[in-house]
Amino acid sequence: MDESPAARPRPRRPLLSPAADAIGSALDLPLTGSQFTHALTPAFADAASVYLLERWRRGENAGATADPRRIEAHRLALRVGADAREDWEKLLPVGEVIVFPRETPYARALASGQAQLLDSVDPHTSARLIASGSGDARVGELLRTASFLVVPLRLRDVAIGFVACTRGPDRAPFASAEAAAVEALAARASVALDNARRYEHERRTTLAIRGSLPSGALRSFEGCRVAHGSLPAGRDTVIGGDWYDALRRPDGRISLIVGDAMGHGPESAVAMLQLRTAVRAFAGFDIPAVDLVRRLDALAHDTPGASFATCVYAEWAPEEGTCTVVSAGHPPRLLRGPDGRTAPVALTEPGLPLGLGTGHYEATVFTVPEPALLVLYSDGLVESRDADIDHQISRLAGLLDAAVAEPGTDLPALCGHLLDTPSGTSGADDRTLLLAALTPAGT
Repeated sequence: MDESPAARPRPRRPLLSPAADAIGSALDLPLTGSQFTHALTPAFADAASVYLLERWRRGENAGATADPRRIEAHRLALRVGADAREDWEKLLPVGEVIVFPRETPYARALASGQAQLLDSVDPHTSARLIASGSGDARVGELLRTASFLVVPLRLRDVAIGFVACTRGPDRAPFASAEAAAVEALAARASVALDNARRYEHERRTTLAIRGSLPSGALRSFEGCRVAHGSLPAGRDTVIGGDWYDALRRPDGRISLIVGDAMGHGPESAVAMLQLRTAVRAFAGFDIPAVDLVRRLDALAHDTPGASFATCVYAEWAPEEGTCTVVSAGHPPRLLRGPDGRTAPVALTEPGLPLGLGTGHYEATVFTVPEPALLVLYSDGLVESRDADIDHQISRLAGLLDAAVAEPGTDLPALCGHLLDTPSGTSGADDRTLLLAALTPAGT
């Protein structure tokens, strides 16, 4: 009588390392590759390496052929026995891009989609390792293989890389069932690698957008010094919809702005970038502050993700000692005057958020006869579910007064202190702050 399925012995799992279960646990390409090699060595193979096609890693798949004359592959991860990666970094550096001709088992595996099982390392690889080894005795040990396995990494029938495994003469050669097990693991790893690559591309794009914001702790203009900064809403958020800028206009006035496009993620970041770029373009023309915000409102109306964005735009004229402020639904700006007290600046018209197409904005002009500190910020610094917003604004003003009273506090340190000090808010929104030390001409 045949044994029941429950009574039959299960096939022995060749991938003994628990690292196999961790593959895909993090959206990180090098870490995912390292998890793959740790799953294979030293329990299953004496050495293992993971390579990704360079075109695929960079997202440049256009024009790729199924059977190219050569392939360029990026060494993503390497593990030899139980050695740390650093032990082999000089000989076989991770991150190196290697060209493999069509006749190598790597290229054959990619072209055919089938695992390649050989008795030894191919001549091309042997010659390359010997040439790069510079007499390192470990190269000879690495080449003493009795079995060599190359398994393609494929994603939706498209080759994205390969994994290579070796066993020395003191171990049994790879069996076809073991090659199949590696293929199954490679299929799961390919999905994890693709997820990590997509996340990495999105993160690079977001960081590029973030890098477009003004850098440096302090910027100086004639009659104005500016410190600014921004903190993302959460640990996993690189950038949201907040932006800030400070730039000199052709007539010597200084444009200062803080804005907030609703939400987080790529859509908000793109909307933020478009609004900020538009402000820079509009400020290059000699148009009044109100007209600048009206044009920004019209642009936001036709820009996806930009509707209901808020901003406060200020123009400082040091020669006249006047400051012009136009608000589009933004939290009140603060001013610390010569009396040493920080208080909100009363506006003629608070204005509606951008993108509503009303175009109804009015400017508030006030005189600054002596040096003063203008504070522009986003609602992430003051909004809270547990406290009234007016109370939170007063709290921010009090924090500023207390920090300024401390001896030796410069403008960048003051900005960092206010951004980092817990505000009692939920932390669900970005925190952006711009401090402008206004100095009228002749004072």
